[in-house]
Amino acid sequence: MTGRRPWDPGPDAAATGRDARVGAGAPSPAASGRQGSTRGGGGSEAPALVAEGLRKTYALGRQTIRAVDGVSMTLRRGEFVALVGPSGSGKTSILAMLAGLLRPTEGSVHIAGEDLGGLADRRLARFRRRNIGFTFQQNNLVPYLTVLENVTLMLSLNGRYDGEGARRARELLERLGLGDRLRSLPSQLSGGQQQRVAIARALIHQPPVVLADEPTASLDTERAHQVVDTFANLIHHDRRAGIMVTHDLRMCRVVDRVVVLRDGTVDRTIEDRAVIERLAEEALI
Repeated sequence: MTGRRPWDPGPDAAATGRDARVGAGAPSPAASGRQGSTRGGGGSEAPALVAEGLRKTYALGRQTIRAVDGVSMTLRRGEFVALVGPSGSGKTSILAMLAGLLRPTEGSVHIAGEDLGGLADRRLARFRRRNIGFTFQQNNLVPYLTVLENVTLMLSLNGRYDGEGARRARELLERLGLGDRLRSLPSQLSGGQQQRVAIARALIHQPPVVLADEPTASLDTERAHQVVDTFANLIHHDRRAGIMVTHDLRMCRVVDRVVVLRDGTVDRTIEDRAVIERLAEEALI
């Protein structure tokens, strides 16, 4: 590379830099091409996720620490967005607020038209189970449940486990290349296979929004690309709104937008396909 930090898109990306919500009202060219005729181009479709003016502050003695400072973004179904930036830029805090796991100090998050800030804790937990899929850096599979049971567990928690749900779980695992591992325990799987099970668990209840926090951090390069390719294909094909936090710019080649964070704010948003691909290619050097 040219000596800049690995998460820095460099000056060539500045021309495409915009607030994360600008241009989000319509899918990016890459996303539009993938969506095709499915439900139209999304012009009149309500956004799956809208975040406005998110701030998260913490008191440290007499100081106020601004972990996130005025972040806004909009995602429609079928869009896949990467959040990148150095450690401490606010990536994980933003993802936690979008997931309803962390209450913002200021600002709002709407998912499927519902204001998360207006929900009491119990209702928020129920809404989150039904409308948000989440994958973590550590896949958090239940070690004594089989692959199929780990996936259908989410349906059981939502009171939606039935014959149709079991059929959908098997079909999803087949699509993820795990059709022959349905009865395997997590300890009998490779790291990449375990992460694919986690992806299936995040998608099985058909949530409008799917969030991934460093899903490839513990994987080698080949498995990391397999996992992200699978994740992107499912998001685009099934028209979910997906956000991935990553330090690895190589993974950005499959996303529709790259949101660069710095010091808790949106530094720039990259939507130009050629710039995104060059970003990923230069990370290989």
